[in-house]
Amino acid sequence: MFHSPTYGKIDINKLKKIIKDFMAADKKSRYEIIVGTDSQKFDKESFDFVSALIVHRVGFGGIYFWKREIIKKKMSLKERIYTEATLSLQTAETFIKFLKTNGISRYNIQIHVDIGHNGETRAMIAEVVGMIRGSGYQIKIKPESYAASKVADRYT
Repeated sequence: MFHSPTYGKIDINKLKKIIKDFMAADKKSRYEIIVGTDSQKFDKESFDFVSALIVHRVGFGGIYFWKREIIKKKMSLKERIYTEATLSLQTAETFIKFLKTNGISRYNIQIHVDIGHNGETRAMIAEVVGMIRGSGYQIKIKPESYAASKVADRYT
């Protein structure tokens, strides 16, 4: 299930219809599809992962959705970051197939990861950036990774 501040709790089919209608309302605009995931420790052996999906009509606002996944497993910071990146890639893959099958061609997909040049995650930048770029997506890291560090983080 996905959640939206505008539409409430929705299933994947309703989400796809909302996105299709939003993008069909202005076919001449350029769109950015932005996906980011953040996580927080839930308890001793569980983590709360939240993935955000943002559809930005460049210059004219946007809509966003989020979904939660609780993973019961001890994880190192490195494993958490890779799990965040993988969940973002899975979400992006779901929507790129949907966009192609619906004839929507004016979009750009970005993956936002919650890593940056400051802090413990700086040693992972080259690896994670390579993984995302190798999957064919543009990537943004902190401070430009607002889908992960602001939107998804708000719901963890």
